[in-house]
Amino acid sequence: MKLFAVLSLVVCSTLGLSTPSTAADVQTSATQTAMTPDEALDRLRTGNARFVANKPNARDWSALVGATASGQYPFAAVLGCMDSRAPIEIVFDQGLGDLFGVRVAGNVVNDDELGSLEYASKVGVKLFVVLGHTGCGAVKGAIEDAQLGKLTGLLAKIKPSVTAAHCSDSHDNACVTKVGEENVRRGMKEIRDGSPYLAAALDAGKIKLVGAMYDIATGKVTFLEP
Repeated sequence: MKLFAVLSLVVCSTLGLSTPSTAADVQTSATQTAMTPDEALDRLRTGNARFVANKPNARDWSALVGATASGQYPFAAVLGCMDSRAPIEIVFDQGLGDLFGVRVAGNVVNDDELGSLEYASKVGVKLFVVLGHTGCGAVKGAIEDAQLGKLTGLLAKIKPSVTAAHCSDSHDNACVTKVGEENVRRGMKEIRDGSPYLAAALDAGKIKLVGAMYDIATGKVTFLEP
């Protein structure tokens, strides 16, 4: 085992990785309780910085599976888009049991997502993130007024953000990003307005709600100013 540990350190050092995680690295009830909303946000910032630098923490995934089998104590919940290029745990370099992930096209807010986020708050999550991204297909569809079955109703939730952004060219990357940012801010407002339970927790400072945009070209997450 000592030889394995030494080899692991050498490999991680060579590849620019952190040392492998152990079962003790998983979130526990104690670490979740002790973490503040600002500390949770800092953990996501530093995790994304590792991802961008291509220096993610090395993890023993098998050990983490076993360590989290009896319970979960995530520190953050992320409402993100279903886009395959923006996997939540990977872009924030987090492991099993660290994040609640709620994903839907266009990171729109509805009662099902609100219920999921309320559950997250009930079980101790400290930070809530609405995560949009550049080049979002749902945003482009809303700009283009696309019509496709049930998707039409989903895109209608993004249309107010198209109006607020004052742009209408789905081929203009800056326009798509601007609408995406407006959509994130609208999602944050809908979470507060749509859930008195979460609004009360926010007002009491028990939890924090932030918005962010993920750049699919660079891997960087930019947290939006309030």
